[in-house]
Amino acid sequence: MQSLQQSFQVPFRYEVFFTQNLFEPSNSMFGDFIRHFGNPAFRKRILFVIDKGVADAHPSLTSHIIQYFSDGQIADLSPEILVLPGGEICKNDPRFYEEVVRAIDEHRIDRHSFVAAIGGGAFLDMSGYAAAISHRGVKFIRIPTTVLSQNDSGVGVKNGVNYLGKKNFLGTFAPAVAVFNDMHFLRTLGDRDWRSGIAEAIKVALIKDLAFFEWLEQHAADMNARNEPVMMEQIYRCAELHMQHISSGDPFELGSARPLDFGHWAAHKLEYLSNFEIRHGEAVAIGIALDCVYSHLKGQISHEDLDRIIHLIRTLGFDLFHPALAENDKINLHKGLQEFQEHLGGHLTITLLVALGKGQEVHEMDFDIIKKSVDYLAELS
Repeated sequence: MQSLQQSFQVPFRYEVFFTQNLFEPSNSMFGDFIRHFGNPAFRKRILFVIDKGVADAHPSLTSHIIQYFSDGQIADLSPEILVLPGGEICKNDPRFYEEVVRAIDEHRIDRHSFVAAIGGGAFLDMSGYAAAISHRGVKFIRIPTTVLSQNDSGVGVKNGVNYLGKKNFLGTFAPAVAVFNDMHFLRTLGDRDWRSGIAEAIKVALIKDLAFFEWLEQHAADMNARNEPVMMEQIYRCAELHMQHISSGDPFELGSARPLDFGHWAAHKLEYLSNFEIRHGEAVAIGIALDCVYSHLKGQISHEDLDRIIHLIRTLGFDLFHPALAENDKINLHKGLQEFQEHLGGHLTITLLVALGKGQEVHEMDFDIIKKSVDYLAELS
């Protein structure tokens, strides 16, 4: 009997840049990155794909991109700038990622060239999936345009689309080569989308950083008032915590632990149950509230700590409850827990709180206490 063994490591490195007005001629950040990436002697091509909501809110964006690349010194800009719907619809319908694949093929975007996606988290997920499956992976650049994606998904390593009625059933672990967080894009967000992404900051603060949670408490009113410097600090600190976890833990999720999905098992199901009428961040805020109530009813956090969490969620303008949580005597929610375990594989692993700023993994959930937690939130609402 014979066998051969092989073992190797592939290093990943990417940078998250913070800027404003990325495609203004005076801002050389994007062009400098493209010019200096990889072999400078290689002539690079770049294809832009843009979330239609962003294109509508920034009607001069495509002309600015064309002007930015007009001297031919940075890279060969694809003659087609692809504009596609954003939001969860682009992950639910395969024709959208297939359209990105079509453009990659048609415009000869090879493994030394770039796809640059400009949009919200769902749009980046879809575009990143298309880039990752084309030529077994073309270079992908993320330009997140929402607080949610600048905080969390845009700086992570995952891509995916929904399939068989399940969120992110098809996907890849493929980091972008760079992420550009541009504050300019946030100025056209409505208040719901401005607020929605802060849920991910609450999440990561609760499980990892008490000082950041206290900062969020102190600056909630400033963020509600759309104070840009405060929001940029929140985004920077949130992105930093997410990236620290990715580098120190299990970036490709080979195990079953996903602490950065605190509050997400219920949120993912709630998005589907509400037909995506609520934003991802809004669902996450409810999911966080649910798991924090559960932690309290299990005796892991005090009533005082729970009140602080609930107060912050409410102060930021989030709902604590959605009727879909309680439908069919919470059976739909129970299915969401089963689907979350199936998505993880292996043991169920849920992060709960043992203190503000400290999470703990558990491998089982008492569904009777989950039901009581839902009722608790319903009464608060």
